[in-house]
Amino acid sequence: MSFWSAVVAIVAICAFAWVRAQQSRAFGPKTGGEISREPELEREIEQLRKRIAVLERIAIEERGGDRLAREIEALRD
Repeated sequence: MSFWSAVVAIVAICAFAWVRAQQSRAFGPKTGGEISREPELEREIEQLRKRIAVLERIAIEERGGDRLAREIEALRD
């Protein structure tokens, strides 16, 4: 293989690698999806905080077994 043939082969390999890298960046994961999920995650966190508050209240207060069972069933909804 002559010198110029080797140069052409190296340039072709580099060009191929560059094109593949550009394609993978174009079709790769986008960060826009994370931003759109933020309000959904905030709502879920708020719901979990409410559940924790109810569980803390149930754990602290002394109640009858029936009332406690009803509150636990209400949490499952």
